[in-house]
Amino acid sequence: MAELGRCPEHYIFGLDIGTRSIVGTVGYRESEKKFVVVAQVVEMHETRSMLDGQIHDIAKVAESIQKVRQKLEEMIGFRLEEVCIAAAGRVLKTVNVRVDYDLEDEVVIDTEHLRTLELLGIEKAYDSFKGRKKKEGFRMHCVGSTIVHYYLNDYLMLSLEGHKGSKISAELIATFLPDEVIESLYAAVERANLKVANLTLEPIAASEVAIPVNYRLLNIALVDVGAGTSDISITKDGSIIGYGMIPYAGDEFTEEIAKRYLVDFATAEEIKLACFSQEEVTYKDIMGLENTVPAKDILDGLSKTVERITKNVADKIKELNGGSSVSAVFIVGGGGKLPNFAENLAKFLKLPKEREAVRGEEVLGSVEFLQKDVKKDSTLVTPVGICLSYYEKNNNFILVSVNGRQVKLYDNGKLSVMDAAMQIGFPKENLFPKRGKELIYWLNGEKRMLRGEAGEAAQITINGKHGNFNSSINGEDIIEIIPSTEGKDASGEIGKLVEFKRKDTLTFTVNDRMVKCPRMVKVNGNVVLDTYSLQENDKIEILDYYFMEELLEFMDMGVPKEFFINHKEGDWDDRIYDESIVECVWYEEDNSNEIKDVQELIESMQDSETTEADRKKNQEENLNLDEQNKKAKSITVTVNNETVVLSGKDTYIFVDILDFYPFDTSVAAGNTVVTKVNGIEGSFSTPISDGDSIELGWES
Repeated sequence: MAELGRCPEHYIFGLDIGTRSIVGTVGYRESEKKFVVVAQVVEMHETRSMLDGQIHDIAKVAESIQKVRQKLEEMIGFRLEEVCIAAAGRVLKTVNVRVDYDLEDEVVIDTEHLRTLELLGIEKAYDSFKGRKKKEGFRMHCVGSTIVHYYLNDYLMLSLEGHKGSKISAELIATFLPDEVIESLYAAVERANLKVANLTLEPIAASEVAIPVNYRLLNIALVDVGAGTSDISITKDGSIIGYGMIPYAGDEFTEEIAKRYLVDFATAEEIKLACFSQEEVTYKDIMGLENTVPAKDILDGLSKTVERITKNVADKIKELNGGSSVSAVFIVGGGGKLPNFAENLAKFLKLPKEREAVRGEEVLGSVEFLQKDVKKDSTLVTPVGICLSYYEKNNNFILVSVNGRQVKLYDNGKLSVMDAAMQIGFPKENLFPKRGKELIYWLNGEKRMLRGEAGEAAQITINGKHGNFNSSINGEDIIEIIPSTEGKDASGEIGKLVEFKRKDTLTFTVNDRMVKCPRMVKVNGNVVLDTYSLQENDKIEILDYYFMEELLEFMDMGVPKEFFINHKEGDWDDRIYDESIVECVWYEEDNSNEIKDVQELIESMQDSETTEADRKKNQEENLNLDEQNKKAKSITVTVNNETVVLSGKDTYIFVDILDFYPFDTSVAAGNTVVTKVNGIEGSFSTPISDGDSIELGWES
């Protein structure tokens, strides 16, 4: 092997660890467009140590890797210590989710909102594995995601950026790789005394060869038809946007041959492979009889199986591509070489035949094999791609530090702080600002809500510099996250409600005099002050009327002989609305304007006969009143520079002054009543305390 080209220290060693065999490739990149394969070895597994791309017997797989390594070292005369490997596409897990993102108010949607929406969708998809996450050491790595549909306020949209809305949603496909697959690959390689230099995915490795970078702006599907599965990847806008798999591939054809020609599986596999190089195939069936069959007849007999598999592949491609077909399909792998495979796939995807192609020798044109017996075909695409992925160093696993903890992440080219946070199980609610508890109340029969205050977002630094959860990250980055905080719970007062502030008084004309009364508010049936603090599920009524009894009590006037509301005879149950006109006709004995208890006078107008039971009830009420009076306290205030003592109550409001200070409300000496407490304008419902200075009078 004297003519190996470059120095051995420039060689790249790649292993394609498959279900049936392990392919070892050693080569180097001579230029940007040329890769030279120095040596290649294929080693079949002696036992079923791998199933569907997953290593089951690490020791056996390690033995096979060691054999491949030794053979390659003998061929190149150089010791191999590092290796590039790939995880099989068939072990990828795909999850479909719908996610909603409520915005604070109607805002213009930008790329940050869309990125956050996608990350929330990935996290929701990741949560679908939470049952398995409970198993010690189990983790999933997101290796790709695709937005299928966007929604704005629940309406289907093609695009959201630039629109205004309060709620955005998305249907999303996310693809994950189980950590156990990675760990088993690393374990097998390390047992063979090798160190992993690069790890990628088989669909990406195949794309390195089959779909050049300048093609990836196009919407192309790559189908790798292996033994047990057909692996699918989709490219668009310069990157791979989705991965998928169907559990049908080359073994389906082998099993069909075994049934039709009465042979075991191994013989059927030999028959299938012989069809590609021979016109006639001779074999012995399980009865020991020798048979010879034209290769064309064998392949024609597989047409229904080909049709069934290609339909399944086409359906999966459309699912991964958001429900629509792609622009073109590239096929690699041995199974894709069967006659009519590409044609059938084109039919189900409704593509012209020329847009379906088996990618083999034509995409390996820039690859030179120094071994003379190598035939370039689609089976060599992935092994060469694994070597080439080393030079790109993308779509690889990287390590970052999050709050002092080492995290392994799959670098799909758009990693962010959110990805790292999700991988360590950092709660998303500790990234976003948290609002305090909301407050629900009912106002005049309508449900209302007060939002709690917003807290502060998480504080994030990347290598000591300020960042946010959408900031991009790279290998070896040091990320620190201080959790977000929660804001104060919602709170409010009656006086701060818009409906109350808009009009906090009602105006009546009583016997040609204008009277302003505070607007009354009831909470859960009880009258409250405007300083009342709202509580959860309060039933609030802001009244726009007074009853006659309430109006007279506020004015501290006696009961009239009769009264009229807006020039119509009034009744005690009538409501008196804002700006109503009230006319009262007084008893003659009331000319002295002596103040009377309104409720007492109303009762005196009723039937004077009281039953014994009523008298007992009144006695009990009087006893209760006596008890209340014992608990009452007195306060001393100054009214218009005069000392006034108020007594008989536990708490007092401004209107209580009229019981102890001579102020005639029946004779207006101005347009409005002055009601100030300690120099501040108040109302008749304003609370007063011991020592307060009161101003009470008329003002024009």
